[in-house]
Amino acid sequence: MRELTYYIGMTLDGFIAGPHDEVDFYPLAEDHSAHMNDAYPEVLPTHVRQAIGIDDVQNRGFDTVVMGRRTYDPALEIGITSPYAHLRQIVVSRSMDASPDSAVELVRDDPRGYIRELKAQEGLGIYLAGGGRLAGELLPEIDRLIVKKYPVVAGSGLPAFAADFAPVQFALEEALTFSNGCAVLRYRRR
Repeated sequence: MRELTYYIGMTLDGFIAGPHDEVDFYPLAEDHSAHMNDAYPEVLPTHVRQAIGIDDVQNRGFDTVVMGRRTYDPALEIGITSPYAHLRQIVVSRSMDASPDSAVELVRDDPRGYIRELKAQEGLGIYLAGGGRLAGELLPEIDRLIVKKYPVVAGSGLPAFAADFAPVQFALEEALTFSNGCAVLRYRRR
């Protein structure tokens, strides 16, 4: 059975972006970027992989990406209709009528049921790229979390999970820290 992993950066107060999708406040560091690019190269969009010279690196943990419309939109805004060409790409959106690219599958209804079907198929893991509303809806199907916890308090913004109160426990598997103060925490559902 394939696993669904929510791989996300967040602030100390649990936000993945500012109120207007800002993410430029996260402190960057070379040791952190080098580790993440080596450990999880497939989570980088194809054009970024090409820019840093790792576009020929094999997918290690994921062969599929699932994202919400709000996560997909920044690529569309710069003319990229297939941002993760090295992965099977799925966009969950009730507001899109059709996918702008044949390489991008559109799921309009029952994303949880669709993810259950994906998990039953052969392949590597499934990368949940965001956003918080989709993560909240898919929480019952999330098997792992990879959280890049940055030493920043945002005060408000987009929460990592937008869901009703329903606690779900995860067990910490690994914790790494980097020179920018970021802690990368890897969890598995209990």
